[in-house]
Amino acid sequence: MDQRELFLLSDASLRDVVNRIRPEQFDLPAPADWTSAPDPTLRDIVAGHVFDEAWVADVLAGRTIEEVGDAHEGDQLGDDPVAAYNAANDEATAAAGPGVDPDATVHLSYGDFTVAQYFEHISIYRAFQAWSIARFLGQDYSLPPALVEGLFQFIVPQSDAWREMGVFGPAIPVPEGADRETELLCITGYWRA
Repeated sequence: MDQRELFLLSDASLRDVVNRIRPEQFDLPAPADWTSAPDPTLRDIVAGHVFDEAWVADVLAGRTIEEVGDAHEGDQLGDDPVAAYNAANDEATAAAGPGVDPDATVHLSYGDFTVAQYFEHISIYRAFQAWSIARFLGQDYSLPPALVEGLFQFIVPQSDAWREMGVFGPAIPVPEGADRETELLCITGYWRA
């Protein structure tokens, strides 16, 4: 697996979870630590993901924040948040086609990185939000085994550095006999009994 494949798996996982959200659930209050927005709802969280998906093509094309401007601002969800998310997800998936150069430089709000690093960064966001949203809504959901292994390959070796940046919480002791997903969630500080 390479970082592009990791991104595609994590993006597909988040889509799977978003597509399970029922219309009435979008108004549910979301955990405050998922966003800096005051009093967030699940709709706000999904709107943030649509915004993030919309940026993928621009970032992979090498565009800067200044070049893109406010093109992705405003209400992107409309009357059908799931359809809006799926459309943005389709565009991100198409932009991350097999011809993307993993060594090319992209410009993020927090610095310049390679495409491969960018894919790692956004894979973390998508994979753990998929798991978190599913748990929040009580969905019977597990991260796909291939995604879990990809996160072990690319993210776990850097977990302490991510933790120092505040991306992950403190590691949690891994319960005896835990499966691979639980082990991953413990290492990254997400697992809860």
